[in-house]
Amino acid sequence: MDERNGLTPQDLTHLRRCVDLAREALADGDEPFGSVLVDPDGHVLQEDRNRTAGGDQTRHPELELARWAAAHVAPDVRPRCTVYTSGEHCPMCAAGHAWVGLGRIVYAGSTEQLTRWRADWGLPPGPVAPLPINAVAPGVPVAGPAAGLADELRELHRQSAQRETAQRETAQREGAS
Repeated sequence: MDERNGLTPQDLTHLRRCVDLAREALADGDEPFGSVLVDPDGHVLQEDRNRTAGGDQTRHPELELARWAAAHVAPDVRPRCTVYTSGEHCPMCAAGHAWVGLGRIVYAGSTEQLTRWRADWGLPPGPVAPLPINAVAPGVPVAGPAAGLADELRELHRQSAQRETAQRETAQREGAS
């Protein structure tokens, strides 16, 4: 176990899958986020990736998994399930997680890391305050970040930031024409 952040080898295996899903999201034109819902016995129940490129900014994988769990996982089992995710839940997703009654959240990259990276790249802040999970859902146990995945996550988000900047510049040029 990595004592610095409470991550087990099993946690790291699931986080690796989340990063792979984030890479798939980026390849499909979405922001690089991926998540996996695991039952109390360690079996993957559902997985998803970011699907916001179509314009619905609520299509985060963490919220999609909470919705799925509400429909498919018994209420008494949900608190013993774990959501693994490439990036710490935003406030919207943390609230959905808490309202559905899911258990532990394990994240590869923290909100603090992502906020710092985006600022370093000159990107504007997002429309929602970058709060840690427990500021929104104080009763949810959390673990992370996974130090060994930071460089890979940073690179995925750098690629996403470059695309975002290029799209913004193109829109400005077209608007000036």
